[in-house]
Amino acid sequence: MSDSTTTKKAEAIESVRTYEVIPPKVPKYLRWIYLLDSFGVEAHGIDRYTPEERLEYVNSTRNGRSWQFFHTFGLWVAACGGLTSMSSFFLPTLVFGLNLRDSMVSGIISMNLGCAVAAYFSTMGSKSGCRQIVGARLLFGTWGVKLVSVICIVGGVGWSVVNCVVGGQVFAAVSGAPLDVGIVIISVLSVVIAVFGIKVLIRFQTILSLPIIIAVILFYVVVCDKAHHIPASNKLIKDSGYSSETTRGNWLSFFTIGYSVTASWGSGASDYYAMFPEDTSSFSVYFLTFLGLSIPTTLVAVVGTLCGTIAYSYQPWLTAYNSGGVGGLMNETFDKWGRFGQFVMIVWYFSLICNNIMNTYSAAFEFQLLDERLIYVPRWCWAFLIALIYFALSIAGKEHFSTIIGNFLPMLAYWISMYITILVLENVLFRRTPKLRKMHWREFENDETSADKYLFNWNNWDSRANTTNGFAAMSSFIVGAVGAVVGMNQTYWQGPIARKIGAYGGDIGFWLCMAFTAVIYPPLRYLELKRFGK
Repeated sequence: MSDSTTTKKAEAIESVRTYEVIPPKVPKYLRWIYLLDSFGVEAHGIDRYTPEERLEYVNSTRNGRSWQFFHTFGLWVAACGGLTSMSSFFLPTLVFGLNLRDSMVSGIISMNLGCAVAAYFSTMGSKSGCRQIVGARLLFGTWGVKLVSVICIVGGVGWSVVNCVVGGQVFAAVSGAPLDVGIVIISVLSVVIAVFGIKVLIRFQTILSLPIIIAVILFYVVVCDKAHHIPASNKLIKDSGYSSETTRGNWLSFFTIGYSVTASWGSGASDYYAMFPEDTSSFSVYFLTFLGLSIPTTLVAVVGTLCGTIAYSYQPWLTAYNSGGVGGLMNETFDKWGRFGQFVMIVWYFSLICNNIMNTYSAAFEFQLLDERLIYVPRWCWAFLIALIYFALSIAGKEHFSTIIGNFLPMLAYWISMYITILVLENVLFRRTPKLRKMHWREFENDETSADKYLFNWNNWDSRANTTNGFAAMSSFIVGAVGAVVGMNQTYWQGPIARKIGAYGGDIGFWLCMAFTAVIYPPLRYLELKRFGK
């Protein structure tokens, strides 16, 4: 790509971002779209926030950096402390037949492992000023990141379908309305907030974080009131006659689900730190994200597991679950509180919206990475398209919640495990020191000071000539996918290794993904750097 072409492209992106003028290449029948910016719709697309822009922003906000940290922690609490995260943790006993101890161990360990993965991804945000998958260009290349973007879009849509289906169940249980009504409401509210961008999103999430945590505490109260049914549930599971190998397989399968609940945030974690100053400590960002994910998710994981275990032997709750899903079960637990219980359920309903907003917001950027021409379509248009897609899929899959969870979430675990493996190996083996970064001479060309200071040259985030071709990353990605094929344990496919673990198999796909990727990436990346210098 010539310098003149790169310059013209940068100018085009800048004109789209600022909307000082309607970009000349935009057809006349689409120009009305840009006029909506006057209503406060976020204009910033996939382009990078420069260090100067970020510093100006933080200096213009009250309490500066501390306020950024406070709002971001509130964002994570609202997104992870609600029903989205908790819904998966009803399943270890009700679906996988695990007793309380095995459920807790599998769920808590896997969930916190996922938190560590997502937190590592988040550290890229303040250093790069880029959205998560935009930064992935420097690993997968301009063409490879298109595949990654598609996977992220599918992931965001999938989580949104989970939210909409559970939201429909909750709304139906509280109001008696059809599931479709609750799905419509959650879809509309999610896209409205997501359209107005990161600043509105963070404030909305922060405000709702407190009532959501109060709702969690109240759920502990009603669940623990029936805790005396737990021994009966454990006895029923013991009497079911599962062999130790079968239990181990079920434990591993749920471990994959628990891991994916939090690890899947890695596909968009740095999106919410792109406006942090460049000199923000990576350790601060890491621990903010880890604690912001872990604390609320642990709270809901424990109470969700307790509730699911109790429901296994307590007939009123089991009947409510079988007839109304997670929403029906939760409504039954609060039934004795009357109208106040219904109010608490509405708070739980809004917790789903909090999570859905973030999915809608992040997925919109990934469309702009599929083709350079798509940057001319504003981000909010993609948010509307995302909402239409997950609304339609939610209506179609509204009766199959546990099937969606069981089949969809492990797929996220597979790909995010390959992504984190590639990123860690790249940082540790090929970028850790200035000497190693000299292997990336094309990336740091004409900018040697960046090689001394930064792991990546973010100034070249959009330069195809200076960033990797992605051969090593994409080849490793394909090989890692083989690990998923031989280790997954799903209704649509049971890998040859997975089927050997107990009567129903055990899912070890994401472990094999990581192992296969870790073996193949280092030699391929070394050869790529020797040949291309980027």
